Amino acid sequence: MTNIQYIDSPEKLALLCEQIKKETWLALDTEFLREKTYYSKFCLLQIATPEWVVCVDPIALPQLDTLFEVIYDPGIVKVFHSCRQDLEIFHQITGKLPSPVFDTQVAAPLLGFQDNPGYAMLVSSFLNVNLNKAHTRADWSKRPLTEEQIQYAADDVIYLCQIYQVMTQKLAELGRSDWLVHDFSELENPELYLVAPEKAWLKIKGKNKLTGKQLSVVQALAEWREKTAQAENRPKNWLLRDEIVFDIAKLQPETQAQLGEVRGIDMRIINRHGAELCQLINAAKNRPPIPLNLTGKSAKKSQQQEAILDILTALVRIRAEENQLNPSILASRKDLEVLLFDDDEECPLLHGWRFSMAGKELVGLLKGELSLGIEADKINIIDLKA
Repeated sequence: MTNIQYIDSPEKLALLCEQIKKETWLALDTEFLREKTYYSKFCLLQIATPEWVVCVDPIALPQLDTLFEVIYDPGIVKVFHSCRQDLEIFHQITGKLPSPVFDTQVAAPLLGFQDNPGYAMLVSSFLNVNLNKAHTRADWSKRPLTEEQIQYAADDVIYLCQIYQVMTQKLAELGRSDWLVHDFSELENPELYLVAPEKAWLKIKGKNKLTGKQLSVVQALAEWREKTAQAENRPKNWLLRDEIVFDIAKLQPETQAQLGEVRGIDMRIINRHGAELCQLINAAKNRPPIPLNLTGKSAKKSQQQEAILDILTALVRIRAEENQLNPSILASRKDLEVLLFDDDEECPLLHGWRFSMAGKELVGLLKGELSLGIEADKINIIDLKA
């Protein structure tokens, strides 16, 4: 069993910070709770290198400024698996994001894995180890933590160290070490970890089925729900679940009594926020909604448009086969639709290794600068500018 240092005093923390300064990369993971809050409650930070592993107790050590300062050193690579929630906590605490980062979940598809593979799958595939998931639903805020919990938490970074070393070696052998630079840098965008209340409606599924007053009401309620959840640090679904937001948008109640007739709404919400909600609903009904961008994504496509998507798919398959990748990892049908219809700068095919491998040529096809031809039972890409 690996010796795990448990950091729960300023003295131990000071020694750890000096230890970290000597490293060029760290494997990191967090344990947190979010079932009863809007913001994550930070409960444990695990850090490891091939030589040592520690668990830092942020409950015993509310002052972690010096630790984050050394972790954020740009000379140290921060290695995570599926880092979005971890980085959200880091940003929540420090107001900043660490750089550079390496995410094994993002890197795995370049080594033949499916998109967004789970950590247990990578540990099993690379190390032939089956992870113990006995403490997946543990309450990490309770103290003291048991030895089993500490070992469970430490295992995540112990194996992450090993996976990172194998991955970087394989990526180097394939000449793909630099392919992920853009993908990783995008994870350092603060906007990924901040929910703007006025844009909260964009995350509500099924919104494309609404128009006019109904959509205006959904937009107003989603903004109110996000602001209120943030202010009260409560899960937003404790205020109004999505299906209730939709029912309110359809019924458009004007009074608290009518609001109380909406199925599933909590009377405590009506008693506390009912008057404000009715004002929001009535105001929303009298203004036009923010328009939905449905170009291509939801509209019925013509046969010509479907044929163009098939041609784009053919190019994706060619480049994926050449690079021994699953075509869906390089570009999904949805990605191609975004490229064709929306001219969206956030389309993954316009960035990083996907742009280098296929995106640039796909854009060339759409601009008429390239074409596809068939020769000796093979599809060739023809440069029409040559």
